[in-house]
Parts: sequence; structure tokens; C-alpha cells
Amino acid sequence: MSARAPEAGAAAWAAAEATLVRGLERLALAPGLAAPLLDYLRLLARWNRAYNLTAVTAPGEMVVRHLLDSLAVLPHLRGPRVLDVGTGAGLPGIPLALARPDWTFELLDSNGKKTRFVAQAATELGLGNVHVVWSRVEAYRPAACFNTVVSRAYAALGDWLRQTRALACPDGVWLAMKGTLPEAELGGLPPGFTVAAVERLQVPGLAAERHLVVLNYGPETGGETG
Repeated sequence: MSARAPEAGAAAWAAAEATLVRGLERLALAPGLAAPLLDYLRLLARWNRAYNLTAVTAPGEMVVRHLLDSLAVLPHLRGPRVLDVGTGAGLPGIPLALARPDWTFELLDSNGKKTRFVAQAATELGLGNVHVVWSRVEAYRPAACFNTVVSRAYAALGDWLRQTRALACPDGVWLAMKGTLPEAELGGLPPGFTVAAVERLQVPGLAAERHLVVLNYGPETGGETG
């Protein structure tokens, strides 16, 4: 059995906080978000030692790859109802819900271990605007449609769109968070879907490529067949 990673010390968390504050400033977000975001990361780090929720364990790296990466998509969201499909440990849903307390976020995942953590995090953070759903996306039947459906590296683009098509409002938007630009996937969209934009995301502190694919659906557009 592999040894657990050593728990990060106070100096590592202090450096992570400084990284987060600088990142929030670059993203034009309120510095007051730093405290609850760090509370979430500390909770994630604590649960991760037993439940293996994320492979990223260094506090500074968690700030960049989890928090700032999630928050970089905030300007592209439509509200007031947002669905995070395949939320995992609550990403990007928890950071986005902290940044937009006036909107409702549903965080869906089929892994019960992960949804238990996300529910506990939402409770401890006092996030009354977060609802956690333990379900496969194919079986999910929400009470109302969503203005935004977002996922972070969840599945192949075509499969994700087919699974979530019925979940968005008629004027809803799909946001697919990707690393390198998935050009092959863009060429095989399900019928009715069109690419509204492809944005190169600027994540503070992250050198790796990050792209956001923004999609719309409308039968009259025809789309491309896969």
C-alpha cells in the first residue's frame, strides 16, 4: 500500500492564500472570497486523506488547478440556475456558488463518496444555494431546466451533449471546460448543437492550455452530425 502524502504545513497554506488573493485580483473578483474558498480547500484536503477525492494535494497547486481554474469561467455563466455535471469534489460548482450566492447551483455526480463530501462542504460553508444530486446524468430528472450546464473534463463532448440536452432551458448554454482544444470533438457535434465560441481561458498561475467551449442548441440550426 502506498504511503499517504504528508499533510501540508502552515507555510504552504500561507503561500497558497497569497496565490489565491493575487489570482482573485487578476480575475476581478472580491478578495473576501479568499477565506471561504480556503475553508473549502482545507476541507477537501482533510477528506482527501481518507477518500482520495483529488490527485492534486499541494495547497498552492490546489488553488490554481481547482479554485482559479473553476472561477475563470464565471463571466460566461448564465443564471439563475446552473448545473455542474460530474462535479467530483465540487468543481467547478463550489467555487462558482461561493462567487454567485444569488444563483442556484445543482452539483451532480454518480459517485456517492464524492457527493457525500460535496454535501458536507456545502453545509460547512453555509451554501444554501447549492443542491447536491447523487445520480447518473442519464437518470436525472430535475424539477426545472437550467440556464447553464457546465462540466470540467467530464466526458467526450458529443456524449456529454447527448446526455444533457434535455436539462437546459430553451435559451440555455453549455460550457465545456477543456485543456487543449478538442478539435476532433468539435467536428462531430450531435444534431442541433452549434459552437457559439471557443475561449482561451487565462487561469492565473497556470501555464497549461485551458479552453472553454460555449455551445447552444436549437433544432433549426441543424448542427453537425456525429
